[in-house]
Amino acid sequence: MPLFCANFAIRVPHALIHSRRSNFISNHVASSFLLFLDSKKSIGSSKPIVSLSKFNQTHHCSSTMEDQNQLVLTSSEPEKYSKELEVAVRAVQMACLLCQRVQDSLVSQTNGQVQSKDDNSPVTIADWSVQATVSWILTEYFGSENVSIIAEEDVRSLSKADSSGLLEAVVKTVNKCLSKAPQFGHEGPIKDLGTSEVLEAISRCNSTGGPTGRFWVLDPVDGTLGFVRGDQYAIALALIEDGEVVLGVLGCPNYPMKKEWLSYQNGYRRIMSKLTPPTSESWEKGCVIYARRGSGKAWIQPLLSGDKKFLWPNSARQIQVSSIDNPAFATFCEPVEKANSSHSFTAGLAHSVGLRNQPLRVYSMVKYAAIARGHAEVFMKFARAGYKEKIWDHAAGVVIIQEAGGVVTDAGGQPLDFSGGTYLEGLDRGVIACSGAKLHEKIIRAVDASWNSSSL
Repeated sequence: MPLFCANFAIRVPHALIHSRRSNFISNHVASSFLLFLDSKKSIGSSKPIVSLSKFNQTHHCSSTMEDQNQLVLTSSEPEKYSKELEVAVRAVQMACLLCQRVQDSLVSQTNGQVQSKDDNSPVTIADWSVQATVSWILTEYFGSENVSIIAEEDVRSLSKADSSGLLEAVVKTVNKCLSKAPQFGHEGPIKDLGTSEVLEAISRCNSTGGPTGRFWVLDPVDGTLGFVRGDQYAIALALIEDGEVVLGVLGCPNYPMKKEWLSYQNGYRRIMSKLTPPTSESWEKGCVIYARRGSGKAWIQPLLSGDKKFLWPNSARQIQVSSIDNPAFATFCEPVEKANSSHSFTAGLAHSVGLRNQPLRVYSMVKYAAIARGHAEVFMKFARAGYKEKIWDHAAGVVIIQEAGGVVTDAGGQPLDFSGGTYLEGLDRGVIACSGAKLHEKIIRAVDASWNSSSL
């Protein structure tokens, strides 16, 4: 995850360091490091791992890591997936900006921007626009021959004869977002994308996944219902290789810094966020959380604001799960929607385990983010009969919680299986994510004890 500046003053990337006290490497070391990286090639791509034309070339680098860990250079070889992770984080940052703009207009006036899919769930201009934008960025960096994507949306609705106005709005939204690419260290298109190019970018997300090979998993707007209501939602991007999630990125544009404001019932939060727009210094709301498999670390960085340029790692700091293992003090999350989750079963389960706090009902994978940040300890989801969990609803969140120190399994205690295509095949009853092993074991035992008496 390299970062380069004009005078070669660089911060050693997360992937190349051990945790010690905060430090910068000297300019002459940085220069050698830069020249080395520029000559290397990314995996499966003809493009350089680092190209100065594609990354920020101005400003000195700085750090506001809360723990002030020192960065000690231990290897000149970038760790696996570090380049993919950095590109993914930048793409999600751009997607967050796009979604914020669309949500602002949705909350004030829908203007026909919300459609219904075949399952009657909502889909918005933001869903298609984010999918097109992320697809275009990944393809530009790694080449179409090296990029395979599973994503939630398709182009059928946009391609209908009576959807010309909707398609036009999507194309306009995508181009407006890509025009900001240089601010995020990306190269934008030479000219605005046309209708066919936007449709191609969306339809390129047609991978079927499986147990072998590499593919990206994208949920362009996870929690669309929360999105259209001006509440919580997430942009989720993960990379899977040979059936294992190797990196995950969650963009949470409305995630407040105060845990108490996470509740979806709290209209005060939405009112105050409008009256007092956040600044990058205050971090009132909005973040991107990410992790790479095997690193043992998860990171959070603020959303880019105003006209500032994105400089990797963008004031990132490490996050960890909560140390609470007493159920009486733990907070558990569950979906807001009752359509694909049983609130009554989780309520009974929570009582039997000893969870006494009111459940935190939050839209989208923000629930995973809450556990990774230490704002909650448990997420339980037990779907009703006939509902199948999709991999894009879990992939990014799972690896982030695990690298932050948590545990995620199905209700049988087995790891979630991302090798079966679009769905989590073989899922045993439900999904359980916890901040630690003790809470996880208690919930697993409680599920086994009460499952036969449930109606699920």
